[in-house]
Amino acid sequence: MRDILLVSILGVCSALGVQPEAREWQAPDGTVVKYRWSAPETLEAGQTYPLVLFLHGAGERGDDNRAQLQHGVTPLLEGAAKLKQPCFLIAPQCPANLWWAPINRETMHLSEADKPNKLLEAVLALVDETMKKQPVDAKRFYVTGLSMGGFATWDLLGRVPGRIAAAVPICGGGDPALAARFKDVPIHAFHGEADAVVPVRTTRDMITALEKAGGKPAATYYPEVNHDSWTRTYNDPELLRWLFEQRQK
Repeated sequence: MRDILLVSILGVCSALGVQPEAREWQAPDGTVVKYRWSAPETLEAGQTYPLVLFLHGAGERGDDNRAQLQHGVTPLLEGAAKLKQPCFLIAPQCPANLWWAPINRETMHLSEADKPNKLLEAVLALVDETMKKQPVDAKRFYVTGLSMGGFATWDLLGRVPGRIAAAVPICGGGDPALAARFKDVPIHAFHGEADAVVPVRTTRDMITALEKAGGKPAATYYPEVNHDSWTRTYNDPELLRWLFEQRQK
């Protein structure tokens, strides 16, 4: 059933003229990153384009370099096309035996967001390499992710706040103690109030910490919505319009 779903997703992407290409990259430290890559159909001379980094959830881990397409990628690319906003997109896949970032299961906060993270650092190195080789607008680098990827989005905000133009963490959580690092980054977080997998307080904790630090984050809480708060979010054209309007100051 899962394979049928993935084939269907790839078919939808193809019908849209969007075909995320399977690629593999090796970081300087030897870490291998399998990822899907999408680029604007036409690159105009002298033009630069935004780059979206999409981080999937725990259920899409593996080494097939396909499962990460199950949620998020298609509506993001389709939404960008409808807005007539060509963009680059990187969707890496987390290996089955790893997590994007360690989580304290008691507090449901990131537990090592202030420590080295070999996997996320490799993903960031891939972003660096992409920006060197492609006409990416460095002032329009966006990060978004769901569930495990939502936690990773919060993690990256603490690691490279000066590089991220905007972030959309969905049903994830971070380390409230580090909120001051990225208080000035435009953030719109989303969470289902009935989430039984990642409690909504994880997002509330981050929003409260950011506000206490002087930030002005936005948060949307969906009443009676369980863990799947990403479908509604990524299909919202207003959210995507907001995202692509953000630029580093």
